Amino acid sequence: MTSRRLADALLACASGIRHLEAGTSLLIDCGSWLHREDFTSRFITTGTSISDGTTILADTDWEAAIAALHAGELPASSGERRMLLLAASIAGGTPVSLSSTLPGIDRRNASLVVSAIAHAAGLPDPKQETDKWHQNG
Repeated sequence: MTSRRLADALLACASGIRHLEAGTSLLIDCGSWLHREDFTSRFITTGTSISDGTTILADTDWEAAIAALHAGELPASSGERRMLLLAASIAGGTPVSLSSTLPGIDRRNASLVVSAIAHAAGLPDPKQETDKWHQNG
């Protein structure tokens, strides 16, 4: 399955559950994890929707992924590690220390995290609000 189809399947499964949508979108948008066979083959399960029999759904085993990350079984750069920890915390409730995870995140990923938190809280995307302010200001 291509990473785009896998992303669509993950989002279809998360649909309607804000925190799950937010964490899943963060995982997708950070751009690295869905391209890694060592991640997708171990921590993402796919299936077909029972309601329509055709929609492909996918689910992430957040706890297993984080356990493997902590055990050194899932190699990652510091940026990849931080983004996976944050996505898993938002979507799956896995504990993360923000004081040790947020420092060092680049501007793009920080923006993704802020958007994910806003989405999980049911708030509008702050980037879009800022863009509107700049356009109207």
